[in-house]
Amino acid sequence: MNIVKKIAKNYTDTQELGQVFRIALPILLSNGSLTVMHVTDRLFLSKVGQVEIAAQMSGGMTSHVLVSFFVGLIGYASALVAQYYGANQFQNCTRSIIQALYVALVSYPLLILFIPLIKYVYIWTNQEKELSTLALLYARMMLMGCIFFLIKTAIASFFIGIGKTTIILIAHVASTVLNIPLNFVLIFGKLGFPPLGIQGAALATIFASCVSLIILLFFFWNEISQGEFKVRRLLKIDREIIGKLVLFGIPAGIGPFLNWFAFNIFLQMMHSYSVDTASGATIAFTWDSVVFLPFVAFGMTARTMVGQKLGAKNKDDAERMTYLIMGISILYGLVMILVFNVFTNFLSSIFVSGFQDSNGNSQNISNVMLRMISLYTIANSCKLILGNSLQVAGDTFWVMWVSIIIHWGMAIAVILLVKFFHANQYVAFSTLIVMNNLDFLTRLYRYRSGKWRDINLID
Repeated sequence: MNIVKKIAKNYTDTQELGQVFRIALPILLSNGSLTVMHVTDRLFLSKVGQVEIAAQMSGGMTSHVLVSFFVGLIGYASALVAQYYGANQFQNCTRSIIQALYVALVSYPLLILFIPLIKYVYIWTNQEKELSTLALLYARMMLMGCIFFLIKTAIASFFIGIGKTTIILIAHVASTVLNIPLNFVLIFGKLGFPPLGIQGAALATIFASCVSLIILLFFFWNEISQGEFKVRRLLKIDREIIGKLVLFGIPAGIGPFLNWFAFNIFLQMMHSYSVDTASGATIAFTWDSVVFLPFVAFGMTARTMVGQKLGAKNKDDAERMTYLIMGISILYGLVMILVFNVFTNFLSSIFVSGFQDSNGNSQNISNVMLRMISLYTIANSCKLILGNSLQVAGDTFWVMWVSIIIHWGMAIAVILLVKFFHANQYVAFSTLIVMNNLDFLTRLYRYRSGKWRDINLID
């Protein structure tokens, strides 16, 4: 009851509520536009075939896992920027991003080294030949083009940290709008281009990402070339800042990397049952990712607002911001639980209509999994906010270790259930429910302990 009271009492300041939505809404819409890109990819690919839509999910997740460490490391610059901004150390905001750009440039060749190893993911999971071949092709292409995404992560961290998230929205909407015709042209072979199928989907996404990066770079340069963010010797390596970025950013990167790795094991296990299960799970997780968007937005808002309060040395206000944002997120989560359970069949049918569903199996599997997802929706609504609040305070090591233990517990459990006990896909899926709820409860316990208050990220 105490936690409920803490959440409820923070709804009195309408100005702060307005600030939450001014930061969160552009992040939500910008992330929404990225999800629209993925959904568009899958809708177009569903017209090509059932295997293609499953392969895009599988290959995309594999490449995402490898990139996630560097995204977590580079993206931690937003925590530094938020605290420096709250402390009125504006030039250090710019310096933080420059160091993040250096890390991004070094990260890319390291990622390329992993490309020859991707095939072993699909060999180990023993997926159907056509599915694994297409997934491998998609994953390799996405890794080759990830340099644009890495640099974009660094630049976006600046605008997240200072709270100017509308600029990120502009960049992402532009790329999404461009991605739709590119998908049509490259996937199906229009305007003189050959039909590239899943390769076309990858190329469209990469090119669209490049366009959004160019837009972000334009706004970033405009911001730092004049006024309070302008610094001399712009390209200088700042050992103190890059040291903080590495020290706190590495656990912030390792955690998501190993967590996504564990989730990828879970996903590949789902794909190992059958093509019907693979496509059904893909449909369910596509809608899960759509519903997940506001949670991400609220999480990043917590990073911005809590980080700025911590930079200004207002730790009580930082805690209050956490509970305020978490309360808003819970209300949204309750609505989405209702949607998943009332409109289940409709949500599944949107994708199934694009391919030949044998005996309706894919849709039936998707329906069950959508209802199961609703059992961890509230946990997802809270754990991201608590995680971002802990990380922006500098408590990245604890978040990393506990999250890894929980996620890999899930991964080991699903392997045992599928490989050794031959459990059906729904029993295996239940491990995801346990993992998400346990992850939320441990983060809540840590946050309420107040140990994050003893960490000083900046001077």
